[in-house]
Amino acid sequence: MKRLANVAVCLVLAAAAAGCGETTTAYEGLGPHSGEPDEEATREGLAIEFEDVEYNVLITRELNLRDVEDQGYVDPDVEEAPPGSAYYGVFLRACNTTGDPVAPSARMRIVDTQENFYEPTRLSADNPFAYQSRELQPEECLPASGSVADTGPTGGSLVLFEVPLEAIENRPLELEILGDYNLTEREQEFTAIELDI
Repeated sequence: MKRLANVAVCLVLAAAAAGCGETTTAYEGLGPHSGEPDEEATREGLAIEFEDVEYNVLITRELNLRDVEDQGYVDPDVEEAPPGSAYYGVFLRACNTTGDPVAPSARMRIVDTQENFYEPTRLSADNPFAYQSRELQPEECLPASGSVADTGPTGGSLVLFEVPLEAIENRPLELEILGDYNLTEREQEFTAIELDI
């Protein structure tokens, strides 16, 4: 009888361990990185599904605001990045792959290997290239089909980041797409995409 009880305990522990390794990951605790992701980041150019939305970073590139094309992506009041920093544009698509309305994440950040975080530079709501989270109908995407951002050279909506040049040495840089925060478990749900910077 005692032997059967030990076998039952082992089976329960094995089942609990098998529950690890889902597509989304979480940091434990309230700190920005008080744990390790469960999985490696997806590479730029590959789609990843997270909280009922499929995300795909189409291209990441440095924006030169002296260039006429690059000026068109940002708001007129955005000045050149200060010395020691550069602007990087993350151009992505977010698509609702479910049968119900869903809003993609409005919270993203870049993180380097030293666990430094870089928040997006805010762009105005009337910027046709800016990534603006909103409720998407089934099979609908951001950017909207036929929009300037969709038909432009990048094919994606822009999330703009000012990144210190020294952070480029701490590669790979990852785009973290943040999901729901679980107050009970004190976990921040997120998924990560490794950027080609």
